Amino acid sequence: MPTSSLETEPYPSELLTRLCTCRHLLVLTGAGVSQESGIPTFRDALDGLWGRFDPAQLATPEAFDADPALIWGWYAWRRAQVLLCEPNPAHRAIAALADRVPRLTLVTQNVDGLHQRAGSPAVLELHRSLHRPYCRDCGYPHIPADPPCDVALDGAPLPPPRCERCRGPVRPGVVWFGESLPADVWEAAETAAWDCDLVLVVGTSALVYPAAELPLTALGRGVAVVQINPDRTDLDDLATFRLRGTAARFLPELVQQAWPDAD
Repeated sequence: MPTSSLETEPYPSELLTRLCTCRHLLVLTGAGVSQESGIPTFRDALDGLWGRFDPAQLATPEAFDADPALIWGWYAWRRAQVLLCEPNPAHRAIAALADRVPRLTLVTQNVDGLHQRAGSPAVLELHRSLHRPYCRDCGYPHIPADPPCDVALDGAPLPPPRCERCRGPVRPGVVWFGESLPADVWEAAETAAWDCDLVLVVGTSALVYPAAELPLTALGRGVAVVQINPDRTDLDDLATFRLRGTAARFLPELVQQAWPDAD
């Protein structure tokens, strides 16, 4: 049976023991982790120039084909906002965990690159990245300008750049609605769910599939799942431990209590 929701420390000794003795830790993160760095979640209302748009209507191949400049401009704006943000204590705590457990697989639904900036190696990005656009036609990678500058002087979005190889339009590097996840990344994530002996699910609603299958796969094997989220999710009645609060608070505390003598 799952434990009661925890809102204060100290944490159960069973949880700390499982964490510091696991051989392969799977960490699945969602938008709630990056939200604490000031990045709005995909479901948040847009403001300013983009306030009149529905994000879901901008995140499709059809939208890009219909108005490449509009879609390229929106994703350039998103990337600019991300570059103004910094990793928060949750990102840094996950990076620290990689130095404390024999093996850690980090799977994220986020496209902002904050895990990498916090020091996490080999992040499995299920929805790819804002920072790695590529050619729509041939798939050749494109190095984006920093800082992003994709609007004209009158504020209108500029057309996307052309591919260096085939001159096709460069598209944002994220997975859109109706597109498949990168096969190699999903295969590695599934393999981890079948091999791990502890799962941390952090800042995700557990609504988006197939990512939401990963903790269910582990639970089906009898593996303990720890959920960290300030809100109720579909995992509440299944998780072994539920920490009701923000990742930026709980994750650093967990790491410190599990390894009190670490630097």
